[in-house]
Amino acid sequence: MTATDRSLELISVAAQAAADKLAHDIVAYDVSDVLAITDAFLLASAPNDRQVKGIVDEVEESLNKKLGAKPARREGERDGRWVLLDYVDIVVHVQHSEERVFYALERLWKDCPELELPEDAKATRGKAAEHAGEAERADELDGELN
Repeated sequence: MTATDRSLELISVAAQAAADKLAHDIVAYDVSDVLAITDAFLLASAPNDRQVKGIVDEVEESLNKKLGAKPARREGERDGRWVLLDYVDIVVHVQHSEERVFYALERLWKDCPELELPEDAKATRGKAAEHAGEAERADELDGELN
């Protein structure tokens, strides 16, 4: 099973909205083969709580305005460190940069196919992506030593 066209459309609009608000490390994964509850995850981060909230608001507004999509659930807004927007077909995670590095969601979903994103969103790869790569290399070294 692969992500539906609707899911890919939602991911593209959400990624562009996050990029427009200067989100960092925007990446999307097709999780449809490993999860029955959603097709795709979008991950994005920001250096402060205020920007996390701004990105979340922009993603929500863009998806509603352009595609008529409203989240079924919104969690984590109070603290502004990690906000989750559940659109059923996709789940958007916007994290403070520190949480992004600490929780390293990329490591959990590294075996899932990465989805193509708009050019603006792809240009934001940075610290979290580098950290995920370093952690993956460390895992490989551990495997070789054992």
